[in-house]
Amino acid sequence: MYDEITYAVEDPVAVITMNRPDRLNAFTGRMLAEIRHALAAAEQDAAVVGIVLTGAGRGFCAGMDMGSLDNLSTGSAESEDLSALEASPGDPELGPNFQVTFSYLLSIRKHLIAAVNGACAGLGFVFAMLADLRIVERQAKFATSFSQRGLIAEHGVSWVLPRLIGSGRALDLLWSARKFNGEEAERLGLAERFVDAGESVQAAKDYIAELAASASPTSLKVMKAQVYRHLNMPLGDAMTESNQWMAESLKREDFKEGVRSFIERRPPAFKRLSL
Repeated sequence: MYDEITYAVEDPVAVITMNRPDRLNAFTGRMLAEIRHALAAAEQDAAVVGIVLTGAGRGFCAGMDMGSLDNLSTGSAESEDLSALEASPGDPELGPNFQVTFSYLLSIRKHLIAAVNGACAGLGFVFAMLADLRIVERQAKFATSFSQRGLIAEHGVSWVLPRLIGSGRALDLLWSARKFNGEEAERLGLAERFVDAGESVQAAKDYIAELAASASPTSLKVMKAQVYRHLNMPLGDAMTESNQWMAESLKREDFKEGVRSFIERRPPAFKRLSL
């Protein structure tokens, strides 16, 4: 079904692998559509608790393919027919903030982990920043790249990057477009986990498996929505919404199961999410 990614589900994890290793997994219009479709498939699959996004070979994603960028710069359009891949992942109830180009990544109902295994630049950098967590390998190489192409901080990275590392560090990376490795990514706060070469995908799988064994998938979904929605709200509004959602959670079967499993000293048996 897919030409430029691979998609594999091994309960409780879905792994989406960008698969153009000869081009450091640079995006084409088709690859972007395939990723969107695979994310929607993962949302709909009850076997999937969390999703891993990674790249084949020695790169995560080097950004947009230069051929695609050249088409944009000259006014040409890609001619690929992607109608068979139409899909709309993400929760539309979160509102319009999460329906602008790639902001839909923040509204995916299941957690999305970027396993950054190599070159991560341009739009690939944006995708990594819009993931919920980043597990970064030592040899990974990052660059924003936009200023050197005559572009601006695109597709939400001007919103998310200062929230991750602060405005001064964000501006440094955006202005200079300098390259930095996985070790510096950890020091800057871009990497929630730092691992040796070849370990990022397995580390992401292990993390998701641990959550699947102990945490309510519904709770994980609501917490993700809370964090991203409340970044856009005053404290009082965020507290009011949290109180409403807390009242709803007290009525769910997951709350009863969480309490029972604690009292009975056994692992919880929470229901999986599907659409």
